[in-house]
Amino acid sequence: MSIRPVLAVIPARHGSRGLPNKNLVDLAGLPLIAHSILLAKRCVEIAKCVISTDSEQIAAVARDHGGDVPFLRPATLARDDTPMWPVLRHALAEMELRDRIRYGSVLLLSPTSPGRLPEDVTNAMHLLEEDGRAVGVVAASKPAFNPRWVCIDVASDGYMHQSFPDGHNYVRRQDVPPVYRINGALYLWRRDHVAATEAPQYFDTPHRMLEIPEDRAIDIDTPNDLRLAELMFREGFVNLPWVRRRA
Repeated sequence: MSIRPVLAVIPARHGSRGLPNKNLVDLAGLPLIAHSILLAKRCVEIAKCVISTDSEQIAAVARDHGGDVPFLRPATLARDDTPMWPVLRHALAEMELRDRIRYGSVLLLSPTSPGRLPEDVTNAMHLLEEDGRAVGVVAASKPAFNPRWVCIDVASDGYMHQSFPDGHNYVRRQDVPPVYRINGALYLWRRDHVAATEAPQYFDTPHRMLEIPEDRAIDIDTPNDLRLAELMFREGFVNLPWVRRRA
């Protein structure tokens, strides 16, 4: 079954504990949410991109940067403890009703992960299109350290033990198999998987991994995350085509 047309969803709830109003904070001269909107506009594969928000303020800023906000998210889907999955299902159902079409896949673009490039979306789509068994693609990256090599637990006896049972099999860091972390940069799912399941099933159903460099696997949830991201943009560690470099 085709994964096209693609519906992209940018979730932007008003409340945030770690970084107040984080979807609107400035990063590299743009509101944080604008980075996801401008990315989507450069992805020819995306048929429609909508912002799911409960906030008139966020909706206004999104529209100022070319975002489409066809509905406001119900308050019942905008609580601190609301999972992302029902938000996606709501957006899918709402847009299929409004557009009178059946989408082929749903792409989740979190505003707090502004380091994506258009080719990341293209590569995710190719992975899903080429694998008929896979229900989704999840972005991941190699962390700066390998947990198999350095992570420990402290047992009830008070002594440290390796967190991974096979860690003792390796005597050199270079020999340890790579480990990846889900970084939240993007998620792509077949439409029927989103519509038919009550929660994402990353390991119970076939998912493919899309590797994104750790430098671009930015996740902004605290003031320190924001400062570090600003530094990475300013120093040129991350370059996005819609961001003008500042001297």
